[in-house]
Amino acid sequence: MSAPEVDAAVAQKYKIKRRLGMGAYGIVWKAVHRSTGEAVAVKKIFDAFRTRTDTQRTLREIACLREFGEHPNIVRLLDVISARNHVDMYLVFEAMQTDLHAVLQRGGVLQDIHCRYIVFQLLRAASFIHAANVAHRDIKPSNVLLDSSCRAKLCDFGLARSLSRSDTERRCSALSHYVATRWYRAPELLLCARRYTVAVDMWAVGCVLGEVLLGAPLFPGSTALDQMQRILSVIAPTPHLDIGAAQSELSAAVLDCVRPRRRVPLEALFPPCAPRGAVDLVRKLLVFDPRRRLTAEEALRHPYVRR
Repeated sequence: MSAPEVDAAVAQKYKIKRRLGMGAYGIVWKAVHRSTGEAVAVKKIFDAFRTRTDTQRTLREIACLREFGEHPNIVRLLDVISARNHVDMYLVFEAMQTDLHAVLQRGGVLQDIHCRYIVFQLLRAASFIHAANVAHRDIKPSNVLLDSSCRAKLCDFGLARSLSRSDTERRCSALSHYVATRWYRAPELLLCARRYTVAVDMWAVGCVLGEVLLGAPLFPGSTALDQMQRILSVIAPTPHLDIGAAQSELSAAVLDCVRPRRRVPLEALFPPCAPRGAVDLVRKLLVFDPRRRLTAEEALRHPYVRR
């Protein structure tokens, strides 16, 4: 490993084993704490404070994980190290063996009891952060970490945002709609809603559960418009309610533009062997009107995960 890749302050404290992944924002390595022998994951954030957006993303992740990290279904942040170049930032997390995306890619690994348990834990994490009126805004399979005991932990809080009541009531600033990976993005985000709620996370959870059942993404749209078209081909909106809920001036025009000629029942997307309870939970999470979606607390009482 080249010297510039890992800061000396990090290498002095942690022994880097191998690279786990790399993305637009940084690199993640498997490592070991030199003093304790504890296995960890080291995430390097490139140029963490280059722009205001990058700074927000970095600080939100640190703040959220310090606030919520003691929850058993949220990844623990163990250490924060600023690089000597005062540009990069290193976040050290507890080690997990894989993520839900990787497991789904292998295919045929998860049995129904595993699916129930993973979704239950994801709902517990969502319920915990939603109680503080914080939306994760990027729930997807690759952000659900797993270990060999099927413990699940929600990670990557870089897009998380507090949706405080004062903001909601005063409408003092429009929330960004360009959040969440497109395939898991709720309709109100696709419709460029100026305001939205933690219900955007519940839509994403529904998409994740649907992907677990199907073995492939439910709505793999190539553009935002294509994404909406795919959603509307399965899920019928109630226009007046939905436009009001989305609070977007573009809503009516977009819905008219992409309204499908024929709608396929949601149940038809899944194989006949898919548990009815799981499909029912997906149906109650993938509701076009965010005010009618199950909350995390309500979803935890659903028969599919209640046990």
